[in-house]
Amino acid sequence: MRIKIGLAQIYPKLGDVPANLEKHQQYIAQAVQQGVDLLIFPELSLTGYQVQDLVPEVAIRADQSDKTFAALLKASQQLDLMFGFVRQDLRNRFFIAAAYLSQGECVHIHHKVYLPTYTMFDESRYFDQGERVQAFDTRFGRMGMLICEDFWHVSPPYLLWMDGADVFLLQSSSPSRGLDASDRLASTRWVELVTQAYGSMFTNYIIHCNRVGYEDGKNFWGGSSIVDPNGDFLTSGYYFDETLITQEIDLNQVHRTRSRLPLLRDERPHLIQRELMRILNDHGG
Repeated sequence: MRIKIGLAQIYPKLGDVPANLEKHQQYIAQAVQQGVDLLIFPELSLTGYQVQDLVPEVAIRADQSDKTFAALLKASQQLDLMFGFVRQDLRNRFFIAAAYLSQGECVHIHHKVYLPTYTMFDESRYFDQGERVQAFDTRFGRMGMLICEDFWHVSPPYLLWMDGADVFLLQSSSPSRGLDASDRLASTRWVELVTQAYGSMFTNYIIHCNRVGYEDGKNFWGGSSIVDPNGDFLTSGYYFDETLITQEIDLNQVHRTRSRLPLLRDERPHLIQRELMRILNDHGG
């Protein structure tokens, strides 16, 4: 099966959900014209990243009763969507969330599990932690969603792999940080190395959408990309500018790669479970 992926590398307006919804709808219309089957937006695409004390004001309910969510449900009748938002649950907790919508229905919601609170980051001050990492079925096969820091820990993608996901959908608000010896952004190089490594190790497609623009002195570098199950980039290198990136992927490549490299077949999750229990017991974890 071949599907056309769209990466909406946008510059959200901080704290302005109506303006960002309008931008989503513009990119959706553009993607539909280009025959996109699945359109991915960045982390917190409906709100911007540095929402901080604005969290209660920009949060939405993830159901038809919320007009913003309802508008995107309607749009998903034209193509599948993944977008980022602040979710308010029934007990008035707030999460950094990603939703996958298809054919007018909400298929899955992921809450960010790892909330960075170091250097320039202060997420755990404003948000609750997600507690689940779970794959889900779509009309294009089984997938999994992760949000930024989730992907920089090996455990969430590993769990999705064990749960049957053949495609990892990653959204981020990754800022520019540091330069390496070649005057290239260190954060860019590191993220690209990780996505290639995970594509290779998990023999999966890695689809990554990162935002662009500025907030509170921070610059976001974009660089949205798709890595195939061999660890090769199918598309990459779109830095700093708003753009819609499109790329067709062949899901049959997963089968071809795993026939050559049967890492999934030979994986031993029960060994992992047993040894983790031993480590936790030995070290009082």
